[in-house]
Amino acid sequence: MPKALTFKGDKKPFKKRKRAPNETEDDTSKQLVLAGDAAPDDDDNWVSAEALSDISGPIMLVLPTNPLTCLATDAMGKVHASPVENMVEDAPQTAEPHLVSQVWIATRVVGSEGDFTFKGHHGRYLGCDQYGICSAAREAISPEETFRCSEAETETGAFDVRTMRATFLAVDGEKSPPEVRGDVEEVGEAAHIRVRMQARFKLKHKVEKAEKVRAKISRKELEDEVGRRLEDDEVKKLKKARREGNYHEAMLDVKVKNKHDKFA
Repeated sequence: MPKALTFKGDKKPFKKRKRAPNETEDDTSKQLVLAGDAAPDDDDNWVSAEALSDISGPIMLVLPTNPLTCLATDAMGKVHASPVENMVEDAPQTAEPHLVSQVWIATRVVGSEGDFTFKGHHGRYLGCDQYGICSAAREAISPEETFRCSEAETETGAFDVRTMRATFLAVDGEKSPPEVRGDVEEVGEAAHIRVRMQARFKLKHKVEKAEKVRAKISRKELEDEVGRRLEDDEVKKLKKARREGNYHEAMLDVKVKNKHDKFA
């Protein structure tokens, strides 16, 4: 089942644990300290998309305004610039959503290189009509609900979002509140949009996590496969080989060494 969308800072429900008959108060406090020292799972952290291949799943479209805003939609499908409250020192690279209306589900169009659809929290898709007016009122996808993203040439970590009419999404930061339109013909700073996303959907994070899982192997498992007790340097060598991808070659070397030792 898919997990419910959560935000950093949300209070987690506290479950009371029954104390065992022989358990003292000191034992309980020690267990709580150990639990607090455990490393949190970083899958739900929000990170910046660095390439088109990263854009997937729940995202936040951060607009180039001061103060910082992001693209959001209300229940009626009206699209607007929503103030960003969760960030560090007004840095767009640290922005995180605090409202579900600020979150879009990005899906790549099958068979395309950089075409995406963005679905709002209410199940309707972001679109832009012929007049450049943005809305999220349709449940079906048409060319108006399809956008072509490309990496910005003049700003690292930003993307240009183009409509199917070859115009760009941009924000007029001089208006109060800022206005988002999709009829800008030339790309500029007002059209450079940053994409924040959940780490578990980022391709690089998936690869790194898979590598960590692959690298995890116990000493006992290694010794069972070799058929004898291993020295510390042999264990380090095999674990390093498992991380780097030449595990089978290293394992063969250790097994051959084992045969040589028998006839020494």
